[in-house]
Amino acid sequence: MTLQANQFAARSPLYRLQAGATLAPFGESCIVTTYGQGDESALLGHCALIDLTNLARYGLRGPAAADYLGALGYQLPQAPNQALSQADGSHVLRLSQTEYLLLGSLHDAGSKTQREESQWQPSAGQYLLPRQDSHAWLVLTGTCQTEVMAKLCGVDLSPQAFAVGQVAQTSAARVNVIVANLPLGEVPCLHLLCDRASVHYFWGALLDAMQEFGGRPVGIDALP
Repeated sequence: MTLQANQFAARSPLYRLQAGATLAPFGESCIVTTYGQGDESALLGHCALIDLTNLARYGLRGPAAADYLGALGYQLPQAPNQALSQADGSHVLRLSQTEYLLLGSLHDAGSKTQREESQWQPSAGQYLLPRQDSHAWLVLTGTCQTEVMAKLCGVDLSPQAFAVGQVAQTSAARVNVIVANLPLGEVPCLHLLCDRASVHYFWGALLDAMQEFGGRPVGIDALP
């Protein structure tokens, strides 16, 4: 039986735009595996857009947040506006001196990150920032990502100015976004986190900017 997004309690705010795509269970929700438009993996290195909104994430803030995450085994960025990919495929973004954003791993459908959030223990100097329902998570891949983002954002996101591991908190297409340069394997990727209520518009703005380069949405089956 073909899966439909409305069969799941948790679904991406973009699910109505993904009609006709092939879905697969993904933790407690679902995710697009393919849009059925030919060889999507060939687009990854050129210009593609992936919706990871259903992948788990959470934030921590406070002077003791670094110690809390260190006790969980995370390697932490040394300064604000930096990010580090972890051995398990998850990512840690440092947004300020005392605020961190944890992005779950595709390898386990975000189960470790989701479990950490549910088992979070309050203690002095650190508090939880739920991010699953506040932010959407998109990934722009390929060598054309600089040109695509230049149409939407005033910040120079070229590899020369915005190296792997850097984070920018800025505006794109008049939407506040967090941008992190974190490749997935050998694929260049800009991770884009924006207000969940604005992602329908932002998705369209990105696709419009990608059109010149033949870019399209792809599912996670395209990833290496």
